[in-house]
Amino acid sequence: MKPIDTLYGKVRHLIHEVAKFGLVGAVAFVVDMGGFSLLRYGFDGDGPLHHKPLTARTISVVLATVVAYLGNRHWTWRHTQRRAVHQEYTLFFLLNLAGLVINLAVLAFVNYVLHLRDPMSNGVANLVGIGLGTLLRFWSYRRFVFRAPAGARLDEETETRLSSPAGSA
Repeated sequence: MKPIDTLYGKVRHLIHEVAKFGLVGAVAFVVDMGGFSLLRYGFDGDGPLHHKPLTARTISVVLATVVAYLGNRHWTWRHTQRRAVHQEYTLFFLLNLAGLVINLAVLAFVNYVLHLRDPMSNGVANLVGIGLGTLLRFWSYRRFVFRAPAGARLDEETETRLSSPAGSA
Protein backbone atom coordinates (compact mmCIF):
# COMPACT_ATOMS: atom_id res chain seq x y z
CA MET A 1 0.00 0.00 0.00
CA LYS A 2 1.27 3.48 -0.88
CA PRO A 3 1.95 5.95 1.93
CA ILE A 4 -0.57 8.38 0.43
CA ASP A 5 -3.27 5.70 0.58
CA THR A 6 -2.45 5.05 4.22
CA LEU A 7 -2.60 8.77 5.02
CA TYR A 8 -5.87 9.13 3.11
CA GLY A 9 -7.38 6.23 5.06
CA LYS A 10 -6.36 7.73 8.39
CA VAL A 11 -7.63 11.21 7.48
CA ARG A 12 -10.91 9.78 6.17
CA HIS A 13 -11.31 7.78 9.37
CA LEU A 14 -10.65 10.91 11.48
CA ILE A 15 -13.19 12.92 9.49
CA HIS A 16 -15.80 10.22 10.08
CA GLU A 17 -15.01 10.17 13.79
CA VAL A 18 -15.31 13.96 14.01
CA ALA A 19 -18.64 13.88 12.13
CA LYS A 20 -20.06 11.16 14.39
CA PHE A 21 -18.74 12.92 17.49
CA GLY A 22 -20.41 16.10 16.22
CA LEU A 23 -23.77 14.41 15.69
CA VAL A 24 -23.68 12.78 19.12
CA GLY A 25 -22.64 16.14 20.52
CA ALA A 26 -25.56 17.86 18.78
CA VAL A 27 -28.03 15.51 20.46
CA ALA A 28 -26.30 15.98 23.82
CA PHE A 29 -26.33 19.76 23.19
CA VAL A 30 -30.11 19.72 22.77
CA VAL A 31 -30.48 17.73 26.00
CA ASP A 32 -28.05 20.07 27.77
CA MET A 33 -29.41 23.42 26.61
CA GLY A 34 -33.03 22.27 26.69
CA GLY A 35 -32.60 20.90 30.20
CA PHE A 36 -30.85 24.06 31.39
CA SER A 37 -33.52 26.31 29.87
CA LEU A 38 -36.38 24.30 31.36
CA LEU A 39 -34.76 24.17 34.80
CA ARG A 40 -33.80 27.85 34.79
CA TYR A 41 -36.63 29.49 32.86
CA GLY A 42 -39.36 26.85 32.56
CA PHE A 43 -42.14 27.56 30.10
CA ASP A 44 -43.18 30.83 31.71
CA GLY A 45 -39.81 32.45 32.49
CA ASP A 46 -39.53 31.16 36.05
CA GLY A 47 -38.28 27.56 36.24
CA PRO A 48 -37.72 25.48 39.38
CA LEU A 49 -34.04 26.49 39.54
CA HIS A 50 -34.47 30.07 38.34
CA HIS A 51 -32.15 31.51 41.01
CA LYS A 52 -29.64 28.65 40.84
CA PRO A 53 -27.94 28.80 37.42
CA LEU A 54 -24.98 26.63 38.42
CA THR A 55 -27.22 23.90 39.82
CA ALA A 56 -29.36 23.96 36.67
CA ARG A 57 -26.19 23.80 34.56
CA THR A 58 -24.80 20.87 36.53
CA ILE A 59 -28.01 18.83 36.19
CA SER A 60 -28.30 19.51 32.46
CA VAL A 61 -24.65 18.59 31.89
CA VAL A 62 -24.99 15.31 33.80
CA LEU A 63 -28.00 14.34 31.67
CA ALA A 64 -26.16 15.31 28.47
CA THR A 65 -23.11 13.33 29.63
CA VAL A 66 -25.13 10.12 29.84
CA VAL A 67 -26.50 10.73 26.32
CA ALA A 68 -23.01 11.52 24.99
CA TYR A 69 -21.46 8.44 26.57
CA LEU A 70 -24.04 6.11 25.07
CA GLY A 71 -23.76 7.70 21.62
CA ASN A 72 -19.99 7.82 21.56
CA ARG A 73 -19.51 4.33 23.00
CA HIS A 74 -22.03 2.62 20.78
CA TRP A 75 -21.60 4.63 17.57
CA THR A 76 -18.65 7.03 17.31
CA TRP A 77 -16.00 4.73 18.75
CA ARG A 78 -17.78 1.38 18.53
CA HIS A 79 -14.77 -0.02 16.63
CA THR A 80 -12.45 0.33 19.62
CA GLN A 81 -11.95 -2.40 22.15
CA ARG A 82 -13.93 -1.96 25.32
CA ARG A 83 -12.54 -1.62 28.77
CA ALA A 84 -14.59 -2.63 31.75
CA VAL A 85 -17.69 -0.43 31.54
CA HIS A 86 -17.20 1.00 35.03
CA GLN A 87 -13.61 2.05 34.19
CA GLU A 88 -14.58 3.51 30.84
CA TYR A 89 -17.57 5.43 32.17
CA THR A 90 -15.65 6.68 35.21
CA LEU A 91 -12.92 8.09 32.98
CA PHE A 92 -15.53 9.51 30.58
CA PHE A 93 -17.38 11.13 33.46
CA LEU A 94 -14.19 12.61 34.97
CA LEU A 95 -13.23 14.15 31.63
CA ASN A 96 -16.75 15.54 31.33
CA LEU A 97 -16.33 16.93 34.83
CA ALA A 98 -13.32 18.89 33.54
CA GLY A 99 -15.50 20.16 30.68
CA LEU A 100 -18.19 21.10 33.22
CA VAL A 101 -15.67 23.06 35.30
CA ILE A 102 -14.75 25.06 32.18
CA ASN A 103 -18.43 25.65 31.45
CA LEU A 104 -19.26 26.64 35.01
CA ALA A 105 -16.30 29.02 35.14
CA VAL A 106 -17.55 30.87 32.06
CA LEU A 107 -21.15 30.93 33.36
CA ALA A 108 -20.07 32.07 36.83
CA PHE A 109 -17.94 34.84 35.31
CA VAL A 110 -20.89 36.11 33.28
CA ASN A 111 -23.40 35.86 36.18
CA TYR A 112 -21.31 36.90 39.17
CA VAL A 113 -18.52 39.09 37.80
CA LEU A 114 -20.25 40.78 34.86
CA HIS A 115 -23.68 40.57 36.59
CA LEU A 116 -25.38 39.55 33.35
CA ARG A 117 -28.22 37.18 34.23
CA ASP A 118 -30.55 37.44 31.25
CA PRO A 119 -31.27 34.47 28.98
CA MET A 120 -29.16 35.83 26.11
CA SER A 121 -26.06 36.35 28.28
CA ASN A 122 -26.48 32.92 29.85
CA GLY A 123 -26.95 31.37 26.42
CA VAL A 124 -23.77 32.96 25.06
CA ALA A 125 -21.84 31.95 28.20
CA ASN A 126 -23.08 28.38 27.81
CA LEU A 127 -22.09 28.31 24.13
CA VAL A 128 -18.58 29.56 24.90
CA GLY A 129 -18.22 27.07 27.76
CA ILE A 130 -19.56 24.22 25.64
CA GLY A 131 -17.22 25.13 22.78
CA LEU A 132 -14.13 25.10 24.99
CA GLY A 133 -15.27 21.93 26.73
CA THR A 134 -15.94 20.21 23.40
CA LEU A 135 -12.37 20.72 22.25
CA LEU A 136 -11.12 19.17 25.49
CA ARG A 137 -13.60 16.29 25.27
CA PHE A 138 -12.87 15.21 21.68
CA TRP A 139 -9.15 15.15 22.32
CA SER A 140 -9.44 13.39 25.69
CA TYR A 141 -12.08 10.82 24.66
CA ARG A 142 -10.00 9.81 21.67
CA ARG A 143 -6.76 9.80 23.64
CA PHE A 144 -7.84 8.25 26.93
CA VAL A 145 -11.35 6.74 26.90
CA PHE A 146 -12.14 5.14 23.55
CA ARG A 147 -8.76 3.91 22.45
CA ALA A 148 -7.55 0.46 21.76
CA PRO A 149 -5.18 -0.92 24.39
CA ALA A 150 -1.50 -0.83 23.47
CA GLY A 151 -0.69 -3.39 20.79
CA ALA A 152 -4.33 -4.04 19.96
CA ARG A 153 -5.56 -4.00 16.39
CA LEU A 154 -8.77 -2.61 14.95
CA ASP A 155 -11.48 -5.14 14.24
CA GLU A 156 -11.17 -6.82 10.85
CA GLU A 157 -14.01 -4.87 9.18
CA THR A 158 -12.61 -1.48 10.21
CA GLU A 159 -9.06 -2.44 9.30
CA THR A 160 -10.19 -3.61 5.85
CA ARG A 161 -12.23 -0.45 5.29
CA LEU A 162 -9.34 1.82 6.31
CA SER A 163 -6.79 0.02 4.18
CA SER A 164 -8.93 0.00 1.04
CA PRO A 165 -8.42 3.14 -1.09
CA ALA A 166 -11.96 2.79 -2.44
CA GLY A 167 -13.36 1.64 0.90
CA SER A 168 -16.84 2.54 1.97
CA ALA A 169 -17.72 4.96 4.73
